[in-house]
Order: sequence, then C-alpha cells, then structure tokens
Amino acid sequence: MSNLDESIGEILLNLQREDPITFKKLMKKAQEENPELFDENMSEEIKKHEDN
Repeated sequence: MSNLDESIGEILLNLQREDPITFKKLMKKAQEENPELFDENMSEEIKKHEDN
C-alpha cells in the first residue's frame, strides 16, 4: 500500500470513530458512484448500518 492509501485509510478510520453518521453517508455515496470498488460483503454491511 502506498503512503497515500495509508493516509486515506487513517482519515477514514478517524472519521468512522469521530463522526459515524458522516462516515456512513460518505461510504454510501462512494458505493453508489463506484460500486466496482466494493465487494458484496461490504455492500451488505453498509446497508445493515443504514438502518441504525
């Protein structure tokens, strides 16, 4: 993984901890715009958390 990938991963993990609602919205938008980046298990996990 590149340094950029690691930095983005860290930012996303921090966002998930600090602002889970915004994180969910961001991930949903990313999945809608780039479904090929998400496997089926991840898609189900996002949908499961949308209900909460």
